[in-house]
Amino acid sequence: MAGTKTGGQKAAAKNLARDPFFYAKIGAKGGKNGTTGGFAANPELARIAGAKGGRISRRKKIVQ
Repeated sequence: MAGTKTGGQKAAAKNLARDPFFYAKIGAKGGKNGTTGGFAANPELARIAGAKGGRISRRKKIVQ
């Protein structure tokens, strides 16, 4: 039953029976492979970006 919902559930059950942390390990590998960084890697950059966004959102609309 490869490629069906039932087959997928059976495969997942088998993976978890072999190793209860099977999917956690896969997720950890993917997370460690990330190279984008983002705001978690640079809190100062996050602070600056948040300040810019706050200033922009508080600007008054131009009335013509």
